[in-house]
Amino acid sequence: MQQKSATERTPSKPARIRILDAAHELMLTLGLSRVTTKEIARAAGCSEAALYKYFASKEELFIRVLHERLPQLGPLLERLTAEPREHSLEENLTEIARQASLFYEQSFPIAASLYAETQLKRRHDEAMRAMDAGPHIPIRGLAAYLLAEQRAGRVRPDTDTYAAASLLLGACAQRAFAYDATQEGMPPALDTFAPALARTLLAGLTPRDPGTAQETP
Repeated sequence: MQQKSATERTPSKPARIRILDAAHELMLTLGLSRVTTKEIARAAGCSEAALYKYFASKEELFIRVLHERLPQLGPLLERLTAEPREHSLEENLTEIARQASLFYEQSFPIAASLYAETQLKRRHDEAMRAMDAGPHIPIRGLAAYLLAEQRAGRVRPDTDTYAAASLLLGACAQRAFAYDATQEGMPPALDTFAPALARTLLAGLTPRDPGTAQETP
């Protein structure tokens, strides 16, 4: 007997929630390029017309899945930007690295197929621009947080905050796919990866001790 999907087993959920659940499940198993709105609607137990009452396109549905079903970095960055001194800089960077790693780990299997189809990726890029979304948004958010830390005196005044943000999030994104071919066949454990990444970046961000002599070139 064929097992029903999670969305098919819970028809009492509101239609929008069922559609998001079905989209998340199908995008994760089939990939974004292969799944259709018709398949998503069927798995959600509704018509394709009903799906379009909530989401204008598959592109919008994809973005909503990222925002509502995956670990969220945006709210964390907004909170830290508003209150940068709530925790130490190392603690903040560690938590950012942890959340970013989880996001990329879960979003990469969904979005990877986009890069195999140029026209599909172009369409998704256009949709994301129209919705002010896209992979550059977390970089911009992290750069804003680091700028707040810079103003608070906990990050060196000569730091390029956008470059630093790109380094941290780039490493987190690499963790999602760069380790499959290693002997272990899996990414580094998050409990060690996130703190190590934070400490490494921290070494280049924190103000130098004014009492320490600097080497001349």
